[in-house]
Amino acid sequence: MGKAAKGSRKGKKAWRANISTEDIDDYFQKATNDALAGAVAVASAPSDELFFVDKSTDIPVKRKIEKHRERVLHHESLLQRNAFVQPVPSSILKKCKKSKNKKDMQKSKAESSKTDIKNTPKDEDQDPAVVEIWNDKGEDCVKPKKKLNSLIPAVEVEPPGCSFNPPFEAHQDSLAQAVADEMQKVLRKELGPEPVPLTVTGEIVDEEDKYFLEVDDGNESDLGADIGDATDEQLEERQPKRKRVTRVEQNRRTRRKAQLKAEAEAKKLENLSKEIDSLPDILKEIAKEDEEKNRRHLRRIVTKQERRKSGPPRLGKHKFKPAPRQVLLTEEISGSLRKLKGCPTLARDRYKSLEKRGLLVPKAR
Repeated sequence: MGKAAKGSRKGKKAWRANISTEDIDDYFQKATNDALAGAVAVASAPSDELFFVDKSTDIPVKRKIEKHRERVLHHESLLQRNAFVQPVPSSILKKCKKSKNKKDMQKSKAESSKTDIKNTPKDEDQDPAVVEIWNDKGEDCVKPKKKLNSLIPAVEVEPPGCSFNPPFEAHQDSLAQAVADEMQKVLRKELGPEPVPLTVTGEIVDEEDKYFLEVDDGNESDLGADIGDATDEQLEERQPKRKRVTRVEQNRRTRRKAQLKAEAEAKKLENLSKEIDSLPDILKEIAKEDEEKNRRHLRRIVTKQERRKSGPPRLGKHKFKPAPRQVLLTEEISGSLRKLKGCPTLARDRYKSLEKRGLLVPKAR
């Protein structure tokens, strides 16, 4: 037999139809014959596919509870370590200010922790799913106590003139100071501004006078209208007649304007040259001003410290009122503790001390 005539490959369908599929058909036919025979397929197959070792009896059957325990819950999966998430740095550790005694303790702890780290396995070997929430290692930060910025001591020592058996001069000084404080209170009360009265006293108006107060003649409006007309007439008379500006006058004005502008620029240049010449004087003035500012700043700091020593800052509605000075009179000085009067003012003294240091808000009493 001769070869079959080749058809046209111009179209896609014709090109597909003319391709021979004899080799594919032969392969499928051979595969089906081998599968039906069975002997040939077994001989060509490897031993791993044909045989396996049964190990089901070695592993015990897991219970249902154990399978549930092995499951990772949602809250446990959140605690797993993520390599892409950076840890948030703690801001509390920066604020902690530990004393020198605690530093020695830290050194000893660090040495012990180094030995523990060597003995313990690395984090890579540990299970990342298990993270101890209540682990306090490395968080030995103790909250620092807030230090008060008060310059006033907790217990103030009274002057020697306030003692039960004071020297004569010291007693007179303390007595004079107490009298001066009382006189200042009296003078401040007398010379100070008068408070706003709650009620204002007024004169009683008779019924006949009330009628006169309520009556209105109506002449005020007429008077205002007459005054307005008179002012309008005066303004019309005062308005001057505008003169016509000629070309010569306009030229003169423009020349005058240019002249004034040139004079202003020349004056500006002259002032600039004077300022350049007076640069050393300006620098001296700036230095003097800086010195004065520094002095004022130091003065302000000193006055602020003195004010803080004398009393606390304004915390509430009322100001702090210091307790009166406890000075014995000359008749009350006995010279012995046995004859001293009982003075139950310890609680009041402590309360005033707390108010003075700014720990309690002063209240009106």
